[in-house]
Amino acid sequence: MTELKRTPLFAVYKEHGGKTIDFGGWELPVQFSSIKEEHEAVRTKAGLFDVSHMGEIEVKGEDSLPFLQKMMTNDISKINNGGAQYTAMCYENGGTVDDLLVYKIEDNHFILVVNASNIEKDYQWLEDHVEGEVILNNLSEKTAQLALQGPLAEKVLQKLASNTDLRQIGYFKFQQEVNLNGKKALVSRTGYTGEDGFEIYCDAFDAVDLWQAILTAGKEDGVLPCGLGARDTLRFESVLALYGQELSPDISPLEAGIGFAVKLYKEVDFIGKGALKKQKETGLTRKLVGIEMIDRGIPRHGYLVYKGEALIGQVTTGTQSPTLKRNIGLALIKTEFAKLDTEIEVEIRGKRLKAAIVPTPFYKKNMK
Repeated sequence: MTELKRTPLFAVYKEHGGKTIDFGGWELPVQFSSIKEEHEAVRTKAGLFDVSHMGEIEVKGEDSLPFLQKMMTNDISKINNGGAQYTAMCYENGGTVDDLLVYKIEDNHFILVVNASNIEKDYQWLEDHVEGEVILNNLSEKTAQLALQGPLAEKVLQKLASNTDLRQIGYFKFQQEVNLNGKKALVSRTGYTGEDGFEIYCDAFDAVDLWQAILTAGKEDGVLPCGLGARDTLRFESVLALYGQELSPDISPLEAGIGFAVKLYKEVDFIGKGALKKQKETGLTRKLVGIEMIDRGIPRHGYLVYKGEALIGQVTTGTQSPTLKRNIGLALIKTEFAKLDTEIEVEIRGKRLKAAIVPTPFYKKNMK
């Protein structure tokens, strides 16, 4: 049996009541108090997540921009220094290698933040396609990442930020060398919950101190430590894709509804551009849609979706929404059945239960 990987914060999970699970080979907390309580804290106050399992890959060198333009679906040339961008990497057939964030530190210097289960695969994919003067460094093991998310995130983190006015960090912008309780960190206004908040990148050795300092600073404001359960329900309500569910080697970014991160106008022939262009021109045969149950039942990942006797797709994510108190899901289905209000059926425990196609995102909040 393979030993599960642990983040630098593993030792503090227990003192906060963390219940851990195997998540893609990592031993991570699914919850500390309860998923609903943690979800509610992020929507109304703030919650703190350990996301140190995520990967960080540094890309440097004179040819780093043309290299990233070739590898990424989005237009990397549009990122200013101190800016971040959401993008995808694709295979030649348009399937997804990964979805990720690109941080531009300065000209010819970028940091890629990739999904934990894809770190080695992504690094190898990049390495296999290096051209020109490009240096890759896998920084994942020595970097910790915390995410403080929710409407009170700025208020709480500002108590620790002695040299930075966090109001100056705009959405999808970041600042380096932020002094947080005496520790230096890169702080970005990004996240995966649909709320305002920050992602904090620090040295792995500083992670425990920062975790404790943030929880102490946020105690009177009701900040809670949060696990993967709430992270999943929060991102799902805001319809933020999860690799392995909404995105995969068999699902393209266009099918998954992240076409905004695919810039087909780029002059660069990025990997997968031909296949994605063809999908766009001929029309998608599959589309990610929101569904809501009419009959009583909760749609779950992998459940089959029918229209009459025709199998038209399957659920990628589903749950009872903690915010909306409705049984909802995302499903990848044949485009011809994707019209709003179309009645469909989801097979749950051998029974086909009625559902309908509904608008997404299920939850939307204005960002700063």
